[in-house]
Amino acid sequence: MFGDRLSDLAPIREAVASYTFRAAEKLRGQRSLCKKLRVGIRTGMYNTDEARYATGMVVELPYPTDDTRLLTQAACTAVEQLYRPGYRYSKAEVMLLELCQRGEYSDDLFAASQPAASEQVMAVLDEINQRWGRGTLRTGAFPSAPEWAMRQELMSQSYTTRLDQLMKVR
Repeated sequence: MFGDRLSDLAPIREAVASYTFRAAEKLRGQRSLCKKLRVGIRTGMYNTDEARYATGMVVELPYPTDDTRLLTQAACTAVEQLYRPGYRYSKAEVMLLELCQRGEYSDDLFAASQPAASEQVMAVLDEINQRWGRGTLRTGAFPSAPEWAMRQELMSQSYTTRLDQLMKVR
């Protein structure tokens, strides 16, 4: 969900790139690859005074991958095709489909596979982000502090999962 309704393509593309980056990070964390990617955008469901629009697209990738660059490129191309001017969008989504474990899939013998250089680049990216904090190194497709980010001023405390937010009893 976006913090505000978006009507321009650029911030929607940034959001999709951001979601794809995070999904690819999680994919590599579980040592998986994906063969397809689904991208969707939609306006608010409960707005009776605005026109509604919701659509999605499944993108077939050239080979099973966990490469952020390839996934982001595919997702941004898809959102550019889905976008229609004149609507105020409230949500974008990215789903990774047909997941498989690295080395546990059988594909066409002559089909392209993920290059070894890509795996090395993604390993370095993950190592830098793990050492210096998430988002230290990222693709240029999204900013570090996006304007479209979800508003969290009224978010509940995480008493059960964060020690720094634990209640103190005196």
